[in-house]
Amino acid sequence: MSDQPRRPHKTGKPYRRPQKDPVRILAFEALRAVDERDAYANLVLPPLLRKAREKGGFEARDAALATELVYGTLRRQGTYDAIIAECVDRPLREVDPPVLDVLSLGAHQLLGTRIPTHAAVSASVELARVVLGDGRAKFVNAVLRKIAQDDLDGWIAKVAPPYEDDPEDHLAVVHSHPRWVVSALWDSLGGGRAGIERLLEADNERPEVTLVARPGRSTAEELLREESAVAGRWSPYAVRLSEGGEPGAVDAVREGRAGVQDEGSQLVALALANVPVEGRDEKWLDGCAGPGGKAALLAALAAERGAVLLASEKQPHRAGLVAKALAGNPGPYQVIAADGTRPPWQPRSFDRVLMDVPCTGLGALRRRPEARWRRRPEDLEGFGPLQRGLLSTALDSVRVGGVVGYATCSPHLAETRAVVEDVLKQWPSAELVDARPLFPGVPELGEGPDVQLWPHVHGTDAMYMAVIRMTG
Repeated sequence: MSDQPRRPHKTGKPYRRPQKDPVRILAFEALRAVDERDAYANLVLPPLLRKAREKGGFEARDAALATELVYGTLRRQGTYDAIIAECVDRPLREVDPPVLDVLSLGAHQLLGTRIPTHAAVSASVELARVVLGDGRAKFVNAVLRKIAQDDLDGWIAKVAPPYEDDPEDHLAVVHSHPRWVVSALWDSLGGGRAGIERLLEADNERPEVTLVARPGRSTAEELLREESAVAGRWSPYAVRLSEGGEPGAVDAVREGRAGVQDEGSQLVALALANVPVEGRDEKWLDGCAGPGGKAALLAALAAERGAVLLASEKQPHRAGLVAKALAGNPGPYQVIAADGTRPPWQPRSFDRVLMDVPCTGLGALRRRPEARWRRRPEDLEGFGPLQRGLLSTALDSVRVGGVVGYATCSPHLAETRAVVEDVLKQWPSAELVDARPLFPGVPELGEGPDVQLWPHVHGTDAMYMAVIRMTG
Protein backbone atom coordinates (compact mmCIF):
# COMPACT_ATOMS: atom_id res chain seq x y z
CA MET A 1 0.00 0.00 0.00
CA SER A 2 2.94 2.36 0.60
CA ASP A 3 3.48 3.01 -3.12
CA GLN A 4 -0.13 4.07 -3.71
CA PRO A 5 -0.71 7.83 -4.03
CA ARG A 6 -2.00 9.62 -0.97
CA ARG A 7 -5.67 10.40 -1.41
CA PRO A 8 -6.42 14.13 -1.23
CA HIS A 9 -8.81 15.67 1.26
CA LYS A 10 -11.61 17.89 0.01
CA THR A 11 -9.28 20.78 0.75
CA GLY A 12 -6.83 19.37 -1.75
CA LYS A 13 -4.30 18.55 0.95
CA PRO A 14 -2.75 15.06 0.74
CA TYR A 15 -3.91 12.52 3.32
CA ARG A 16 -1.45 12.01 6.14
CA ARG A 17 -1.45 8.77 8.07
CA PRO A 18 -1.93 9.27 11.83
CA GLN A 19 1.20 8.92 13.89
CA LYS A 20 1.01 6.01 16.32
CA ASP A 21 2.19 6.95 19.81
CA PRO A 22 2.71 3.70 21.77
CA VAL A 23 2.58 5.45 25.16
CA ARG A 24 -0.80 7.08 24.60
CA ILE A 25 -2.24 4.06 22.81
CA LEU A 26 -1.29 1.92 25.80
CA ALA A 27 -2.88 4.43 28.20
CA PHE A 28 -6.06 4.43 26.10
CA GLU A 29 -6.18 0.62 26.09
CA ALA A 30 -5.86 0.55 29.87
CA LEU A 31 -8.70 3.06 30.30
CA ARG A 32 -10.91 1.07 27.93
CA ALA A 33 -10.26 -2.11 29.96
CA VAL A 34 -11.19 -0.27 33.15
CA ASP A 35 -14.41 1.00 31.58
CA GLU A 36 -15.50 -2.01 29.51
CA ARG A 37 -14.47 -4.89 31.76
CA ASP A 38 -14.60 -3.23 35.18
CA ALA A 39 -10.90 -4.06 35.39
CA TYR A 40 -8.59 -2.42 37.89
CA ALA A 41 -5.76 -0.32 36.52
CA ASN A 42 -3.24 -1.83 38.93
CA LEU A 43 -3.99 -5.25 37.42
CA VAL A 44 -4.35 -4.21 33.77
CA LEU A 45 -1.40 -1.85 33.44
CA PRO A 46 1.56 -4.11 34.42
CA PRO A 47 0.97 -6.72 31.67
CA LEU A 48 0.43 -3.99 29.09
CA LEU A 49 3.71 -2.36 30.11
CA ARG A 50 5.51 -5.70 30.08
CA LYS A 51 4.24 -6.48 26.58
CA ALA A 52 5.32 -3.05 25.35
CA ARG A 53 8.82 -3.52 26.79
CA GLU A 54 9.11 -6.95 25.16
CA LYS A 55 8.35 -5.42 21.76
CA GLY A 56 11.33 -3.11 22.27
CA GLY A 57 11.80 0.64 22.13
CA PHE A 58 9.60 1.21 25.18
CA GLU A 59 11.81 2.76 27.83
CA ALA A 60 11.40 3.42 31.54
CA ARG A 61 10.35 7.03 30.90
CA ASP A 62 7.65 5.77 28.51
CA ALA A 63 6.32 3.44 31.19
CA ALA A 64 6.35 6.29 33.72
CA LEU A 65 4.39 8.57 31.37
CA ALA A 66 1.86 5.86 30.53
CA THR A 67 1.36 5.15 34.25
CA GLU A 68 0.87 8.85 35.02
CA LEU A 69 -1.62 9.26 32.18
CA VAL A 70 -3.72 6.30 33.32
CA TYR A 71 -3.75 6.95 37.05
CA GLY A 72 -3.91 10.73 36.73
CA THR A 73 -6.88 10.50 34.39
CA LEU A 74 -8.71 8.07 36.67
CA ARG A 75 -8.04 10.10 39.83
CA ARG A 76 -9.27 13.35 38.30
CA GLN A 77 -12.10 11.82 36.25
CA GLY A 78 -14.87 13.66 38.11
CA THR A 79 -13.19 17.04 37.70
CA TYR A 80 -12.38 16.41 34.03
CA ASP A 81 -15.94 15.22 33.33
CA ALA A 82 -17.30 18.49 34.72
CA ILE A 83 -14.90 20.49 32.54
CA ILE A 84 -15.53 18.44 29.39
CA ALA A 85 -19.28 18.79 29.94
CA GLU A 86 -18.83 22.57 29.68
CA CYS A 87 -17.07 22.18 26.34
CA VAL A 88 -19.36 19.80 24.43
CA ASP A 89 -22.71 20.45 22.80
CA ARG A 90 -24.49 17.42 24.24
CA PRO A 91 -24.99 15.69 27.60
CA LEU A 92 -21.86 13.84 28.64
CA ARG A 93 -23.73 10.53 28.72
CA GLU A 94 -24.28 10.90 24.96
CA VAL A 95 -20.54 11.09 24.22
CA ASP A 96 -19.23 7.67 23.19
CA PRO A 97 -17.09 6.21 26.02
CA PRO A 98 -13.98 5.73 23.82
CA VAL A 99 -14.22 9.38 22.75
CA LEU A 100 -14.63 10.44 26.37
CA ASP A 101 -11.51 8.44 27.30
CA VAL A 102 -9.45 10.27 24.67
CA LEU A 103 -10.86 13.61 25.84
CA SER A 104 -10.07 12.76 29.47
CA LEU A 105 -6.51 11.76 28.57
CA GLY A 106 -6.14 15.05 26.71
CA ALA A 107 -7.64 17.03 29.57
CA HIS A 108 -5.20 15.47 32.01
CA GLN A 109 -2.24 16.33 29.80
CA LEU A 110 -3.49 19.92 29.48
CA LEU A 111 -4.51 20.50 33.09
CA GLY A 112 -2.63 17.95 35.21
CA THR A 113 0.85 17.64 33.68
CA ARG A 114 3.67 19.87 32.43
CA ILE A 115 3.21 18.75 28.83
CA PRO A 116 3.10 21.88 26.63
CA THR A 117 -0.37 22.82 25.41
CA HIS A 118 0.32 22.36 21.71
CA ALA A 119 1.91 18.95 22.34
CA ALA A 120 -0.97 17.80 24.55
CA VAL A 121 -3.56 18.77 21.94
CA SER A 122 -1.71 17.43 18.91
CA ALA A 123 -0.80 14.13 20.60
CA SER A 124 -4.42 13.63 21.70
CA VAL A 125 -5.75 14.39 18.22
CA GLU A 126 -3.28 11.94 16.70
CA LEU A 127 -4.41 9.32 19.22
CA ALA A 128 -8.02 10.01 18.24
CA ARG A 129 -7.17 9.56 14.56
CA VAL A 130 -5.61 6.16 15.33
CA VAL A 131 -8.27 4.75 17.67
CA LEU A 132 -11.42 6.68 16.65
CA GLY A 133 -10.97 7.84 13.06
CA ASP A 134 -10.58 11.23 11.42
CA GLY A 135 -14.17 12.36 11.89
CA ARG A 136 -14.24 12.04 15.67
CA ALA A 137 -10.67 13.33 15.85
CA LYS A 138 -12.01 16.69 14.65
CA PHE A 139 -14.47 16.69 17.54
CA VAL A 140 -11.64 15.87 19.98
CA ASN A 141 -9.57 18.69 18.54
CA ALA A 142 -12.38 21.22 18.95
CA VAL A 143 -13.12 20.23 22.55
CA LEU A 144 -9.49 20.17 23.67
CA ARG A 145 -8.84 23.60 22.16
CA LYS A 146 -11.67 24.93 24.34
CA ILE A 147 -10.21 23.23 27.41
CA ALA A 148 -6.77 24.67 26.61
CA GLN A 149 -8.11 28.20 26.99
CA ASP A 150 -7.79 28.05 30.79
CA ASP A 151 -5.82 26.24 33.48
CA LEU A 152 -7.17 23.83 36.11
CA ASP A 153 -7.82 26.49 38.75
CA GLY A 154 -9.63 28.63 36.23
CA TRP A 155 -11.83 25.77 35.12
CA ILE A 156 -12.64 24.72 38.68
CA ALA A 157 -13.75 28.26 39.43
CA LYS A 158 -16.18 27.94 36.50
CA VAL A 159 -17.58 24.44 37.04
CA ALA A 160 -17.56 23.91 40.83
CA PRO A 161 -20.38 25.46 42.89
CA PRO A 162 -19.18 27.84 45.61
CA TYR A 163 -18.31 26.13 48.88
CA GLU A 164 -20.67 28.42 50.74
CA ASP A 165 -23.62 27.29 48.59
CA ASP A 166 -22.96 23.54 48.54
CA PRO A 167 -19.87 22.35 50.46
CA GLU A 168 -20.15 18.68 49.50
CA ASP A 169 -20.71 19.30 45.79
CA HIS A 170 -17.90 21.86 45.74
CA LEU A 171 -15.47 19.36 47.28
CA ALA A 172 -16.74 16.60 44.99
CA VAL A 173 -15.87 18.59 41.86
CA VAL A 174 -12.64 20.13 43.14
CA HIS A 175 -11.22 16.86 44.49
CA SER A 176 -12.83 14.44 42.04
CA HIS A 177 -14.86 12.22 44.39
CA PRO A 178 -18.55 11.29 44.12
CA ARG A 179 -20.64 13.47 46.37
CA TRP A 180 -21.84 10.54 48.49
CA VAL A 181 -18.24 9.49 49.14
CA VAL A 182 -17.32 13.02 50.23
CA SER A 183 -20.27 12.97 52.62
CA ALA A 184 -19.39 9.55 54.04
CA LEU A 185 -15.72 10.38 54.54
CA TRP A 186 -16.61 13.68 56.17
CA ASP A 187 -18.97 11.93 58.61
CA SER A 188 -16.30 9.42 59.55
CA LEU A 189 -13.56 12.01 59.85
CA GLY A 190 -15.56 14.64 61.70
CA GLY A 191 -14.27 18.17 62.13
CA GLY A 192 -14.31 21.05 59.69
CA ARG A 193 -13.20 21.80 56.16
CA ALA A 194 -9.43 21.49 56.57
CA GLY A 195 -9.43 17.80 57.50
CA ILE A 196 -11.72 16.61 54.71
CA GLU A 197 -9.79 18.65 52.13
CA ARG A 198 -6.52 17.09 53.29
CA LEU A 199 -8.04 13.61 53.08
CA LEU A 200 -9.47 14.13 49.60
CA GLU A 201 -6.16 15.58 48.42
CA ALA A 202 -4.32 12.55 49.84
CA ASP A 203 -6.65 10.23 47.92
CA ASN A 204 -5.44 11.89 44.72
CA GLU A 205 -1.73 11.55 45.45
CA ARG A 206 0.31 8.74 43.98
CA PRO A 207 1.13 6.35 46.82
CA GLU A 208 4.61 5.01 47.36
CA VAL A 209 5.19 1.31 46.92
CA THR A 210 5.53 -0.28 50.37
CA LEU A 211 7.21 -3.64 50.93
CA VAL A 212 6.96 -5.99 53.89
CA ALA A 213 9.89 -8.11 55.03
CA ARG A 214 8.39 -11.42 56.09
CA PRO A 215 9.88 -12.46 59.47
CA GLY A 216 12.19 -15.42 59.34
CA ARG A 217 12.65 -15.02 55.59
CA SER A 218 13.78 -11.44 55.08
CA THR A 219 14.54 -8.30 57.06
CA ALA A 220 13.92 -4.62 56.63
CA GLU A 221 17.71 -4.17 56.65
CA GLU A 222 17.99 -6.37 53.56
CA LEU A 223 15.30 -4.43 51.73
CA LEU A 224 16.86 -1.10 52.68
CA ARG A 225 19.89 -2.00 50.59
CA GLU A 226 17.74 -1.52 47.49
CA GLU A 227 18.10 1.69 45.53
CA SER A 228 15.52 4.34 46.51
CA ALA A 229 14.48 2.33 49.60
CA VAL A 230 13.63 4.12 52.85
CA ALA A 231 12.36 2.77 56.15
CA GLY A 232 8.65 2.54 56.82
CA ARG A 233 7.06 5.05 59.14
CA TRP A 234 5.44 2.72 61.67
CA SER A 235 5.92 -1.00 60.95
CA PRO A 236 9.34 -2.50 61.75
CA TYR A 237 8.91 -4.73 58.69
CA ALA A 238 8.00 -1.93 56.24
CA VAL A 239 10.26 -0.43 53.59
CA ARG A 240 9.09 2.19 51.10
CA LEU A 241 10.35 2.44 47.54
CA SER A 242 10.48 6.11 46.64
CA GLU A 243 10.93 7.55 43.16
CA GLY A 244 8.75 4.90 41.53
CA GLY A 245 10.82 1.88 42.56
CA GLU A 246 9.89 -1.39 40.88
CA PRO A 247 9.10 -4.17 43.41
CA GLY A 248 9.59 -6.85 40.77
CA ALA A 249 13.26 -5.89 40.62
CA VAL A 250 13.77 -6.74 44.32
CA ASP A 251 15.22 -10.23 44.83
CA ALA A 252 13.34 -10.84 48.08
CA VAL A 253 10.03 -9.98 46.43
CA ARG A 254 10.67 -12.23 43.43
CA GLU A 255 11.57 -15.05 45.80
CA GLY A 256 8.49 -14.55 47.98
CA ARG A 257 10.52 -13.65 51.08
CA ALA A 258 9.04 -10.16 50.99
CA GLY A 259 5.87 -8.78 49.50
CA VAL A 260 4.08 -5.60 48.52
CA GLN A 261 1.82 -4.55 51.40
CA ASP A 262 0.51 -1.20 52.56
CA GLU A 263 1.81 -0.21 55.96
CA GLY A 264 -1.71 0.08 57.35
CA SER A 265 -2.34 -3.54 56.45
CA GLN A 266 0.88 -4.52 58.19
CA LEU A 267 -0.12 -2.63 61.32
CA VAL A 268 -3.44 -4.47 61.54
CA ALA A 269 -1.69 -7.86 61.41
CA LEU A 270 0.88 -6.74 63.98
CA ALA A 271 -1.84 -5.43 66.30
CA LEU A 272 -3.64 -8.77 66.31
CA ALA A 273 -0.36 -10.60 66.93
CA ASN A 274 0.61 -8.31 69.82
CA VAL A 275 -2.58 -8.07 71.86
CA PRO A 276 -2.15 -10.09 75.09
CA VAL A 277 -4.13 -13.32 75.38
CA GLU A 278 -4.83 -15.34 78.49
CA GLY A 279 -3.51 -18.89 78.50
CA ARG A 280 -2.32 -20.80 75.46
CA ASP A 281 -1.34 -19.08 72.21
CA GLU A 282 -1.07 -21.86 69.65
CA LYS A 283 -3.80 -21.57 67.02
CA TRP A 284 -4.44 -18.49 64.90
CA LEU A 285 -7.08 -17.92 62.21
CA ASP A 286 -7.22 -15.52 59.28
CA GLY A 287 -10.86 -15.91 58.28
CA CYS A 288 -10.83 -13.78 55.10
CA ALA A 289 -7.28 -14.40 53.99
CA GLY A 290 -7.27 -13.49 50.29
CA PRO A 291 -5.15 -12.37 48.60
CA GLY A 292 -2.67 -13.27 51.36
CA GLY A 293 -0.69 -10.24 52.49
CA LYS A 294 -1.85 -10.20 56.10
CA ALA A 295 -1.89 -14.01 56.22
CA ALA A 296 1.77 -14.20 55.16
CA LEU A 297 2.80 -11.75 57.88
CA LEU A 298 0.63 -13.45 60.51
CA ALA A 299 1.93 -16.92 59.58
CA ALA A 300 5.51 -15.72 59.94
CA LEU A 301 4.81 -14.10 63.31
CA ALA A 302 2.98 -17.24 64.47
CA ALA A 303 5.92 -19.40 63.45
CA GLU A 304 8.25 -17.33 65.64
CA ARG A 305 6.10 -18.24 68.64
CA GLY A 306 5.47 -21.86 67.80
CA ALA A 307 1.86 -21.16 66.77
CA VAL A 308 0.06 -22.31 63.61
CA LEU A 309 -2.05 -20.17 61.28
CA LEU A 310 -5.13 -21.44 59.46
CA ALA A 311 -5.79 -19.19 56.48
CA SER A 312 -9.31 -19.50 55.10
CA GLU A 313 -10.59 -17.87 51.91
CA LYS A 314 -13.96 -18.45 50.24
CA GLN A 315 -12.92 -18.05 46.61
CA PRO A 316 -10.72 -20.95 45.43
CA HIS A 317 -8.62 -18.80 43.10
CA ARG A 318 -7.95 -16.34 45.91
CA ALA A 319 -7.12 -19.24 48.23
CA GLY A 320 -4.50 -20.12 45.64
CA LEU A 321 -3.02 -16.64 45.95
CA VAL A 322 -2.90 -17.09 49.73
CA ALA A 323 -1.08 -20.40 49.34
CA LYS A 324 1.43 -18.73 47.03
CA ALA A 325 2.01 -15.91 49.53
CA LEU A 326 2.57 -18.39 52.39
CA ALA A 327 4.80 -20.81 50.47
CA GLY A 328 8.14 -21.05 52.24
CA ASN A 329 6.80 -19.87 55.61
CA PRO A 330 9.30 -20.92 58.32
CA GLY A 331 6.66 -22.75 60.37
CA PRO A 332 3.58 -24.93 59.79
CA TYR A 333 0.40 -23.42 58.38
CA GLN A 334 -2.72 -24.48 56.50
CA VAL A 335 -4.68 -22.84 53.68
CA ILE A 336 -8.28 -23.84 52.92
CA ALA A 337 -11.08 -22.64 50.66
CA ALA A 338 -14.10 -22.20 52.93
CA ASP A 339 -17.05 -19.86 53.47
CA GLY A 340 -16.35 -17.85 56.61
CA THR A 341 -20.06 -17.59 57.40
CA ARG A 342 -20.37 -21.41 57.38
CA PRO A 343 -16.99 -22.47 58.75
CA PRO A 344 -15.75 -26.08 58.75
CA TRP A 345 -13.86 -25.65 62.05
CA GLN A 346 -15.29 -26.16 65.50
CA PRO A 347 -16.38 -23.25 67.71
CA ARG A 348 -13.87 -21.95 70.29
CA SER A 349 -10.98 -23.41 68.30
CA PHE A 350 -8.64 -20.42 68.09
CA ASP A 351 -6.63 -18.13 70.32
CA ARG A 352 -6.44 -15.27 67.84
CA VAL A 353 -8.77 -14.53 64.93
CA LEU A 354 -8.46 -11.87 62.23
CA MET A 355 -11.52 -10.99 60.14
CA ASP A 356 -10.52 -8.49 57.47
CA VAL A 357 -13.94 -8.37 55.85
CA PRO A 358 -14.96 -7.57 52.26
CA CYS A 359 -15.99 -3.92 51.95
CA THR A 360 -16.40 -0.98 49.58
CA GLY A 361 -12.65 -0.34 49.58
CA LEU A 362 -13.10 3.39 50.17
CA GLY A 363 -9.92 3.33 52.26
CA ALA A 364 -7.73 2.45 49.28
CA LEU A 365 -8.77 5.08 46.74
CA ARG A 366 -5.14 6.15 46.31
CA ARG A 367 -4.32 2.73 44.91
CA ARG A 368 -7.58 2.01 43.13
CA PRO A 369 -8.88 5.42 42.05
CA GLU A 370 -11.46 3.89 39.71
CA ALA A 371 -13.23 2.27 42.69
CA ARG A 372 -14.71 5.63 43.71
CA TRP A 373 -16.70 5.76 40.45
CA ARG A 374 -17.90 2.16 40.65
CA ARG A 375 -19.21 2.06 44.16
CA ARG A 376 -22.75 3.16 44.98
CA PRO A 377 -24.38 3.87 48.35
CA GLU A 378 -26.54 0.79 47.90
CA ASP A 379 -23.40 -1.38 47.91
CA LEU A 380 -23.31 -0.88 51.66
CA GLU A 381 -26.58 -2.80 51.94
CA GLY A 382 -24.96 -5.81 50.32
CA PHE A 383 -21.81 -5.76 52.41
CA GLY A 384 -23.51 -5.11 55.76
CA PRO A 385 -25.05 -8.55 56.39
CA LEU A 386 -21.86 -10.28 55.22
CA GLN A 387 -19.66 -8.17 57.50
CA ARG A 388 -21.91 -8.86 60.50
CA GLY A 389 -22.01 -12.56 59.70
CA LEU A 390 -18.23 -12.81 59.43
CA LEU A 391 -17.67 -10.96 62.69
CA SER A 392 -20.16 -13.27 64.41
CA THR A 393 -18.26 -16.26 63.03
CA ALA A 394 -15.02 -14.81 64.37
CA LEU A 395 -16.49 -14.39 67.84
CA ASP A 396 -17.86 -17.92 67.72
CA SER A 397 -14.46 -19.26 66.64
CA VAL A 398 -12.32 -17.78 69.43
CA ARG A 399 -11.95 -19.39 72.84
CA VAL A 400 -12.63 -17.64 76.13
CA GLY A 401 -9.65 -15.37 76.84
CA GLY A 402 -8.78 -15.16 73.15
CA VAL A 403 -9.06 -12.13 70.87
CA VAL A 404 -10.68 -11.14 67.59
CA GLY A 405 -9.53 -8.40 65.27
CA TYR A 406 -12.23 -6.93 63.02
CA ALA A 407 -10.65 -5.00 60.16
CA THR A 408 -11.79 -3.34 56.98
CA CYS A 409 -10.18 -1.13 54.34
CA SER A 410 -12.98 1.41 54.58
CA PRO A 411 -13.54 4.32 56.95
CA HIS A 412 -17.29 4.36 56.25
CA LEU A 413 -19.08 4.26 59.59
CA ALA A 414 -21.61 1.77 58.23
CA GLU A 415 -18.75 -0.70 57.67
CA THR A 416 -16.80 0.00 60.85
CA ARG A 417 -18.30 1.04 64.16
CA ALA A 418 -21.89 0.29 63.15
CA VAL A 419 -21.01 -3.34 62.40
CA VAL A 420 -19.07 -3.81 65.63
CA GLU A 421 -21.73 -2.17 67.78
CA ASP A 422 -24.55 -4.21 66.20
CA VAL A 423 -22.78 -7.55 66.59
CA LEU A 424 -21.62 -6.93 70.15
CA LYS A 425 -25.24 -6.40 71.19
CA GLN A 426 -25.68 -10.13 70.53
CA TRP A 427 -22.50 -11.10 72.40
CA PRO A 428 -22.64 -9.98 76.04
CA SER A 429 -19.57 -12.12 76.77
CA ALA A 430 -17.39 -10.11 74.36
CA GLU A 431 -15.81 -6.77 75.14
CA LEU A 432 -13.89 -4.18 73.19
CA VAL A 433 -10.19 -3.81 73.95
CA ASP A 434 -8.44 -0.47 73.58
CA ALA A 435 -6.58 -1.06 70.31
CA ARG A 436 -4.51 2.12 70.40
CA PRO A 437 -1.60 0.71 72.48
CA LEU A 438 -1.28 -2.02 69.84
CA PHE A 439 -0.13 0.63 67.33
CA PRO A 440 3.01 1.85 69.14
CA GLY A 441 4.44 5.13 67.92
CA VAL A 442 1.49 5.83 65.63
CA PRO A 443 0.02 9.28 66.43
CA GLU A 444 -3.50 10.68 66.25
CA LEU A 445 -5.43 7.46 66.81
CA GLY A 446 -8.50 9.18 68.17
CA GLU A 447 -10.50 8.50 71.31
CA GLY A 448 -10.57 4.70 70.91
CA PRO A 449 -11.15 1.99 71.73
CA ASP A 450 -11.04 1.24 67.99
CA VAL A 451 -8.47 2.63 65.54
CA GLN A 452 -8.96 4.38 62.23
CA LEU A 453 -5.89 5.07 60.09
CA TRP A 454 -5.93 7.84 57.45
CA PRO A 455 -3.92 8.53 54.27
CA HIS A 456 -3.49 12.22 55.09
CA VAL A 457 -2.45 11.60 58.72
CA HIS A 458 -0.55 8.31 58.67
CA GLY A 459 0.41 7.87 55.01
CA THR A 460 -1.44 4.53 54.92
CA ASP A 461 -4.66 3.24 53.46
CA ALA A 462 -7.66 4.12 55.63
CA MET A 463 -7.65 0.83 57.56
CA TYR A 464 -10.04 0.35 60.46
CA MET A 465 -9.57 -2.08 63.35
CA ALA A 466 -11.51 -3.06 66.43
CA VAL A 467 -10.10 -5.60 68.90
CA ILE A 468 -12.52 -7.75 70.90
CA ARG A 469 -11.79 -10.14 73.75
CA MET A 470 -14.02 -13.11 74.53
CA THR A 471 -14.64 -13.06 78.28
CA GLY A 472 -17.12 -15.87 78.78
